[in-house]
Formats: sequence, C-alpha cells, structure tokens
Amino acid sequence: MRAYRALARTSAKNALTYRTSFALGLFGVGFQLVALLAVWRVLLEDGSAVNGFTWPQMRGYLLVAFASGALVGLLADFRMSFRIHSGLVALDLVKPVRYQEARFAEALGAVWIEALVVLGVVGVTVAVSGPLPLPEGGELALFITSVVLLVPLKFLVVYLASLASFWTQNYIGVQWARVAIVNLFSGALVPLAYLPGWLATVATWSPFAGMTSTPGLILIGRVDGSQAALLVAAQLGWVVLLWYGAKLLWRGALRRLTVNGG
Repeated sequence: MRAYRALARTSAKNALTYRTSFALGLFGVGFQLVALLAVWRVLLEDGSAVNGFTWPQMRGYLLVAFASGALVGLLADFRMSFRIHSGLVALDLVKPVRYQEARFAEALGAVWIEALVVLGVVGVTVAVSGPLPLPEGGELALFITSVVLLVPLKFLVVYLASLASFWTQNYIGVQWARVAIVNLFSGALVPLAYLPGWLATVATWSPFAGMTSTPGLILIGRVDGSQAALLVAAQLGWVVLLWYGAKLLWRGALRRLTVNGG
C-alpha cells in the first residue's frame, strides 16, 4: 500500500503544481453548471414543475451533476492515453504495482482537492439561491454511499475509455464520444425522466446513471426507501463488474502494446 499512497500524493502535488490546467478543467464544468442553472431557473422559478421537478429540486440535482463532472481527475484520461501512445506505459509495467490499482490511486490523490472545490461551489450557490432540500435518515446514508461509489464508477468509465488508446492512433475522438454518452445516459445534461420512456429505462440501469442520476434523485427525494437502495445496489454492482471487466480488457490491451518495434 505504501507505493499506492506515494502515487496518490504525487497526483495531488501535480494538481497543485499545474494549477492553471487544473483550474481550466474545473472552469469548464463550472460554466456548464451556471448555464444550466440559468436555463432551469427561467423555466421553473415561477413555481411550476416540469416532469415533477421543481426549481429547488432541479437546483440540487444540477449541483450533483457538477460534482460528478468535477470529481476524479479531469485530465486523467489524457495522461493515461499519452503514456500509452508515447510508449511510456512500458515504464509503468516494470514498476512493482498493479497498473489498474496504480491509476486508481492517482485518481484518488486529487479527489480531496476537487471535493474542496465542489464544496466551495455548493456553498456559494446555497448562499446566493437558498438552502438545498436534503434527505433524512436512511436516505441520507444512501446518498452518501452513492456519492462515494460515484468516484470508482467514474474512474472505471474513464479508465476503460483510455484503454482504447491501445487500438486507436488518436484519443480525442474516443474522449468526445465518452463525454457525449456519459452526459446523456448519466442524466448530467437533463434528468433521465425527460428522455423517451424506453431510453430512460435503459439509461437508469446503465453504469452511467450512478454517476449523476442516482445520487441526484436520492438527494432531492425523487426516490427513497427500497427504490433508492436498489439503485445504489445497481451502482455497486456496476463498480464490481467494470473493475474486473477492466482487468480482462487490460490483458487484451497488452497484446497490442508495441514499444520500439517489440
């Protein structure tokens, strides 16, 4: 564990050292939050509800979407893809650590910094626009559990997309596709309730829903009790499935690795 803790510390130091890149990445997510808050405020502030969402609920939901976008290394995928395309990944293979666990440790290293930014943005939003609706008792515990599970779930989605670099010459297209798919099926752009019925059902039980929709709906009280517990259980199940699925894909990816012609 000492090696993984060292990787986590190094990742945190990199985030603090390269503050401009780190801040620009967060700015993009923050700008999306401001834009969506402005749009939904116009639509809902008069007290009306669209598909059952009131303005206070939508405000809380969008803050969860912001947290989902801000957490887990905004530049982690580019760092991994660069090392794969440049051949530097060969150096990672000779280190006495497991590749997937090492990348996860790096992602966790900067999470506390990103979490502080998220708490700051949430605090400012609450101060400007009023308190958030919060769940109580068991639902609050489920919400916290869902937010914790969001971290490994997002890492795994980013990590799996980054492994595509073993098969592609350019990662930009993969990254754009991943962002588009995640934003739609996680509910980050609009709640899944606004999608057509069949598509909303597919998205609800996909791994992406656990990145925004599940914690967001629990926070604002749209799901509770056994339904909330079932969604969190699905979130946990996807974390386990994707973790071991990523290990299988990694084995296949290694067969594609070519460094200096070998």
